Amino acid sequence: MPAAPLITMVPGGDERPPRQLTWQEQREHLSKLPDHLARMALFDLNCGAREEVICGLRWEWEVKIPELDVVTFVVPPDFVKGITGKKRSRVLVCNSIARSIIEEVRGQHPEFVFVYQRNRHRAGSLGTSRRNHTPKPPHPIQTMNNTGWQNWRDRTIGDIHVHDLRHTAGMRLREAGVAEETRADILWHTRKGMPQHYAVAQVVEIFGALEKITSEKHAFNKTLDSIAREQRRTA
Repeated sequence: MPAAPLITMVPGGDERPPRQLTWQEQREHLSKLPDHLARMALFDLNCGAREEVICGLRWEWEVKIPELDVVTFVVPPDFVKGITGKKRSRVLVCNSIARSIIEEVRGQHPEFVFVYQRNRHRAGSLGTSRRNHTPKPPHPIQTMNNTGWQNWRDRTIGDIHVHDLRHTAGMRLREAGVAEETRADILWHTRKGMPQHYAVAQVVEIFGALEKITSEKHAFNKTLDSIAREQRRTA
């Protein structure tokens, strides 16, 4: 072949914009998720982490700061999304709600924080459950966007993606008046002059910011999109 053939590009103008989960939708529908997904979704709404980080979160990454009563996870560079060769470890700070979820799942698995265990008993040949059935041990969750998630959104909230949880956390931080630099640290956005290591004072700042999204009482600066969505739901 003397030259590579031209490739027809697919138009990208109709990409779906991110959707913000309202507080009312969270109260009405989040608890209808399977328990393990509900915990992960609520954790995401309170820390703004990427799905692959939450699914792969490990206990060995946990770093407690007793003097601050704060729990953090130092995520290694290999698990941080970014440009090859420029990745570095990042810190995931837990606010009070995220920490309560961490304590709830502590001890379920020796390595992974979020796991799934199927306890359903199989029916025998005559329709009775097997007495000697041994439940499978808990195992890591590969993706939140599984059948459980898709069935939940189809019967309740409609078109919402797992990444919309992270987007919602970012928008709630903005609505609460959190500074752009602090939001960038929380969401792991690359910015010029960003320090290579997190100091304790920085963890305190991030924790204080994340505490503002534990409820809607700090949402004094709502975006027009969220106001319009709430008005449509009321109508």
